[in-house]
Amino acid sequence: MTVTMDDIREAAAVLDGEVIRTPTVHSPSLSVLTGAEVFLKLETLQRTGSFKDRGSLVKLKSLDAEQSSHGVIAISAGNHAQGVAYHAQRLGIPATIVMPEGTPFTKIRRTREFGAEVILHGDSVNTAEPFANGLAAERRLTIVHPYNVPKIIAGQGTIGLEILVDVPDLDTIIVPVGGGGIISGIAIAAKHLNPAVEIVGVEAELYPSMYNKLHGLEPPVGGASLADGISIKSPGALTLAIVRELAADLLIVSEAEIETAVQTMLTTGRSVAEGAGATPLAALCANPDRFAGKQVCLVVTGANIDARLLASALMRGLARAGHMARLRISLTDQTGNLAKVTGEIARAGGNIVEIFHQRMFYDVPLKLAEVDAVVETRDDSHAQEIISRLEAAGFPTRRLLDTNRQG
Repeated sequence: MTVTMDDIREAAAVLDGEVIRTPTVHSPSLSVLTGAEVFLKLETLQRTGSFKDRGSLVKLKSLDAEQSSHGVIAISAGNHAQGVAYHAQRLGIPATIVMPEGTPFTKIRRTREFGAEVILHGDSVNTAEPFANGLAAERRLTIVHPYNVPKIIAGQGTIGLEILVDVPDLDTIIVPVGGGGIISGIAIAAKHLNPAVEIVGVEAELYPSMYNKLHGLEPPVGGASLADGISIKSPGALTLAIVRELAADLLIVSEAEIETAVQTMLTTGRSVAEGAGATPLAALCANPDRFAGKQVCLVVTGANIDARLLASALMRGLARAGHMARLRISLTDQTGNLAKVTGEIARAGGNIVEIFHQRMFYDVPLKLAEVDAVVETRDDSHAQEIISRLEAAGFPTRRLLDTNRQG
């Protein structure tokens, strides 16, 4: 069982006019930030918000009439689920999707909106697999595996075809790795068209499954990763063999690096990326010397991030960059003092985003109060300037580094 360039070209013919031919765009801002010439392959523009539209449709179109009438079943944390559900609905094929119980609400809702029956089971894609296999046998459903199937790999490989048409002389393509379907397909296509191009995979630190297999390691994997789309405990045998042969390297990125990359993709790259989709940028930012001066394509695999998580990542990013400070200010509990505090902050050029005046529950003397203020600042030195001004006005102030009371 293998995948060839001919398979990928056949998949491209199947997909022609059926999915979006996404652009590979140069990003001047990310190029300045990283020191590489950065291109973004924006699979975020697909109908379901991720590259999974490709392999899902290729696999579904390969089914015979009997298989189509009985329906299909897929296991997914979200993007594969949406790809299968959307195209199954288009083709009139009943779809059942088994999703881990911790799947983001956004992905569950969108999958159901595409007409699929969604069943929540297990804590990961891998633990849900035996349950889904049993359901497939019971209902006579065809399993649409998310990565370890030639048709799926061939479909994802069409991304590599498009990238090399757009930027033929690329030095490196950086691809998120979960089960290995997308990096396998891209590697086959890209290395065929340009043998010199380097294929680099990137995994989340909590789920370095492919890395572990390649290096004969068996440490435990798991945890709540922002990159839930690549939170896979075990890669496929087919994808493992392809990655072993064609990938130049696998890089590991931390949760903090993924979170920062999500923020940077939006604020600097002007593109929304979910955690998995931001991992190529995380890898690039964590290894600037390795890619300096090279033409690098980041495959932005998906944009299906929960709005609450995205908002939280942005706000935490502002705090890390020194553009947001949380201050605890002590004052006597008398008329006019709160107004004086806000006045001093305003005169120092700070913008109060949130303020909480607490008299009753803090461990302070009866005639005193404490105010927690979240203040927008230019940078860390500006925050310190505001603190100094408040203290000079008679209001002892300290900066809180987290949401717990510092003391």
